[in-house]
Amino acid sequence: MRCARGGPGDGAATGAAPTELFGRREETAVLDGLLTQARGGSGGALVVWGEPGIGKSALLRHVHGQAADFVRLSHSATRPESDLAFAGLHGLLRPLADRVELLATAQAAAVRTALGLSGEPTDRLVVGAAVLSLLRGLAERQPVLVVVDDGQWLDEATALCLGFVARRVGAHPVVVVLADHSDPAARPWEGVPDVRVDGLSDESARQLVAAVAPLTDEATTRNMVREAGGNPLALHELATLGGDLDDAEHRRKRGRPPVGPCLQRAFRAGIEALSPPAQLLTVLAAAEEHGDRLTVQRAGRASGAGDAVWEEVTNAGLLHVADNRVGFRHPVVSRAVYEGCGAATRRRAHRALAATMPDEAEERAWHLAALAHGRDEDVARLLERTAVRSRLRGATNTAARAWWRAAELSAAPIDASQRLAEAARASWDAGWAATAERLLDDAERLAPGAHVARRSRGLRGIMEFARGMPEMAHHFLITDMKRVPEPGTALELGTLAMRAAWSVGRGDLRDRALELLLEDEVAGRTGLPGTLAWWSDDVSADAAPADTPDLGDAAARVRTTILPLLPPTPLALAWGIDEPMADALRRRLPRLRRRSERARLAAALAQTAMLDNAAGRWPQAESSAAEGLRLAQDLGADHIASHCRTSLGWLAAARGDERAVAEATARTLETSLPQGVRALSAAAYWNRGMASLFRERPEEALDILVRLTEPGHGAEHPTFALLAALDTAEAAVRVGRSDLADERVRVLEAWARRTGAPWARCAAHVTRGLLGGARAEGAFRAALDVPGARSHALLYARAQLSYGEWLRRGRRRTDARVRIGAALEAFERLGAEPLRRRAQREQDLTGAPGRRGSSDTRAMNQLTAQEQRVAELAAEQLTNREIGVQLRISHRTVGHHLGNVFAKLGINTRSELSHLHAGCEPRERRQAAAERARDASGGSDGLPARFAHRP
Repeated sequence: MRCARGGPGDGAATGAAPTELFGRREETAVLDGLLTQARGGSGGALVVWGEPGIGKSALLRHVHGQAADFVRLSHSATRPESDLAFAGLHGLLRPLADRVELLATAQAAAVRTALGLSGEPTDRLVVGAAVLSLLRGLAERQPVLVVVDDGQWLDEATALCLGFVARRVGAHPVVVVLADHSDPAARPWEGVPDVRVDGLSDESARQLVAAVAPLTDEATTRNMVREAGGNPLALHELATLGGDLDDAEHRRKRGRPPVGPCLQRAFRAGIEALSPPAQLLTVLAAAEEHGDRLTVQRAGRASGAGDAVWEEVTNAGLLHVADNRVGFRHPVVSRAVYEGCGAATRRRAHRALAATMPDEAEERAWHLAALAHGRDEDVARLLERTAVRSRLRGATNTAARAWWRAAELSAAPIDASQRLAEAARASWDAGWAATAERLLDDAERLAPGAHVARRSRGLRGIMEFARGMPEMAHHFLITDMKRVPEPGTALELGTLAMRAAWSVGRGDLRDRALELLLEDEVAGRTGLPGTLAWWSDDVSADAAPADTPDLGDAAARVRTTILPLLPPTPLALAWGIDEPMADALRRRLPRLRRRSERARLAAALAQTAMLDNAAGRWPQAESSAAEGLRLAQDLGADHIASHCRTSLGWLAAARGDERAVAEATARTLETSLPQGVRALSAAAYWNRGMASLFRERPEEALDILVRLTEPGHGAEHPTFALLAALDTAEAAVRVGRSDLADERVRVLEAWARRTGAPWARCAAHVTRGLLGGARAEGAFRAALDVPGARSHALLYARAQLSYGEWLRRGRRRTDARVRIGAALEAFERLGAEPLRRRAQREQDLTGAPGRRGSSDTRAMNQLTAQEQRVAELAAEQLTNREIGVQLRISHRTVGHHLGNVFAKLGINTRSELSHLHAGCEPRERRQAAAERARDASGGSDGLPARFAHRP
């Protein structure tokens, strides 16, 4: 990659350099202010300083570009010329050679000498005064801008001259801007105002990556931002190197992010100015990655770097020492030092460091590995011990690196294969999905056999479950259950096989995994059969199996059951064990974070989000789902990502955000349908059905939701059909399909008898109430009296609303107001906007006391409650049949009510009704009416009435 001279700070790694500066608003404001000041007749100076690559040159380019109406003089100093007196001044003033003779005789002679045009002796003070006079003369006609980059390499004579000038330009329209690596307080321009340029914020860094490498994915961008530490040049070079898989894996193997050639060059220039012992000391500090000053000091003394060398390095600003810690001023500096020195120097540093450590030290194994050239089984065994210890303390990334390097040093192919398998599993746990897959392939290619499954602990099936086809994952998992020696690992693989079977709705595959789980040592676990009964979603059973715990014992059993044995989250919801399972997951999250087990953390967050949704903890659910989605995308765990998306889609449906529902479900179905993951497809269809139902499009909702029970459909799944039974029944009732609603209520009642789950009992009663008849009120009351039903906030509020609507239709307005008011308050608290609007409309129709308004309002108040409802829907331009579907009356009855409405209001057309209705209803209801009208014609956000993606 070519580095443009004079502009390393923000030179693009790919394509043209971006013209926009990101995150430099304050710095550019100061520079622009100096230019404005000069245009007004007074000058100023500024020193811009900071570490190499931080963006100083970009700021100088900015001020240079903003000064098109100035005389612009610029120069970039170089290290080879730093010992040549006045070399910098020669580069800066060369364009003004013809103006030298306009100066006073003594000053002209001094400048000629400084520019090498004369051999006469000169005085530095006279040179400074002459340069000031030269600039002042130029500024009489036009403001002058002087820009000097890489001021740390200016020769001493030029630096003193420019410092003299910079402190004296205030009375003239001259601006001097210098860039330097170091604090100007100890430089020749001491006393000149300065701005320290710090690293970019994460947001600005992301914007820069997007400008330089727009095709970079989000996960890679986050890694780049973290590794660059805000250094723009590091970001550019990471963008160049980040797309190379081989290079990325090499960096993970050695544990060091890359440093590109331009950044190495920028830092090496400063390092090469040090004495050889001082240079070695910096490499020792870079190679000792833990910042242990005592270790570096011992290795340094053994290599000839004593106290004087330490003083040299710290005075240069490269190392900072505090107590027993030593470190570089920026992580990029450490990487540049290590990468920039030769291989022989690195080996010398590692040898010196290893000699200072006891034989059992983990760090010693790493230093010896850095020294090894070919196969070395002794060092490989040391690294293997390091890997085991690292894994036990949760340092999975370190364990992966250790096993990987041990495999490279292994003498026998079988040993290398086993270590690669271990490295693959540790890489997966650390979140390096692509690396894990590649290492596992290498292990199987190098020495095929059952040892790969044993040492990777069934990784092939685990990866297939997270990213591929569940049926194939099930095959790998039950095969590897027989190969792994540890009962705990066999249990993990077996329950994952059951999850794979459940996700495709295959009870036969689930039963096969269950048979294996109940064999040998696993069968001795107390209560295991009853716990595994929670994995069943068979609605046909009228009673629970004998060993299934009732709800009173369920919470206690969940708390004492290891997490792999707990069922998938939707099944936990169905069985009513959602709260104890949520508690168990929340207790696990901190440990997973501490151990950096990103794959398990992503899965746990996805499960937690769904449980929090059901409990009404929507902000927590949104946060967990968003974090889990980011982790899953980083891992390449497509199915975990889709699980998170369906939780976000459920929230969006409840909140009325149909665009978000459409986006989340489309992304989910892109992978779930082709790979046969019915559980995820069903969840996506449930999201869509909910969104349509809550937006009061029951026909569309029913058309979507019946797919959950349609044999052979890609979204058919018994668990989700059960969880969506209330939604399906409500949509069916609204469109006059009582037969379908009755079938759904019988399913709910059977499940409630089997499990006693509060949500199922409540939903069954609500559905009975929706079907009407003499038992309707008793059913609604029973729904609200179910113990534990309140823990499902949205379900309980919907029960209140359905009961209130039933009461209002029966003209029991006072009772209706109580129920609808409670529902309205719950919907407002949750943020369930479509249901809140529906509840508000119902509350208005109860004729709540205190309503006053215009004559139009009083005229509307003459109507009965049903006439008001008909008038409202007719004003929204619904047809008589559409009104009949919503109110559950015939279209002829609608026509009768409309005739009464027209007579009472003295109007003759629906247009007049729309005008009258819009004038008297509250603004909030007018907005809701407009949204419903737009929904009927395709949605306010441009989405079609049926979702665009309907496989």
